[in-house]
Amino acid sequence: MADEALRARGSDIWIWALVALATASVVALAVVQRNRAGDERFPARVGSAVELPLLGGGKGALPLGKVTLVDFWATWCAPCREEMPAFARLQSRWADRNVQFVGLANDDPRRVERFGKELGIPYPLWVGGDEVGELSKRLGNRLGVLPHTVLVDRDGQVLESRVGPYSESLLEERLQAIAK
Repeated sequence: MADEALRARGSDIWIWALVALATASVVALAVVQRNRAGDERFPARVGSAVELPLLGGGKGALPLGKVTLVDFWATWCAPCREEMPAFARLQSRWADRNVQFVGLANDDPRRVERFGKELGIPYPLWVGGDEVGELSKRLGNRLGVLPHTVLVDRDGQVLESRVGPYSESLLEERLQAIAK
């Protein structure tokens, strides 16, 4: 009887270990996912076709003629909240070099507005419904995880789609390479 219980417990441990390993693999895959323009998983151009509600009213479209960083985020997403102060600093440093950050959230507009004010986010925060998640998936975020960052060149060409946090130093290097 004790042997059977021990064997059953041992197989439970193996099952949980396999579940943990599978979960860790999915998370690791999401964090290291990096897509490049031309990949069939997302359109090579986005340009002004992207239009979502602005917090203050009206609609916003991605600017052409600027390098644009599109940040898919949510107020409840801890890694999103952690990287946004760095994005705010980078927006301030790069604004005079035709770089524009835009935050897109499928979230409650009041929470987004409050969060943006608390952090002093100097770039537009847009809100939407399911279209935000659909756009994120079209731009390379197959798993629908946050944060998701997309870099778009001055002509609306998608340069990079990254799932997971983007470090300030790495993003600074990337901007130096593309926003000359």
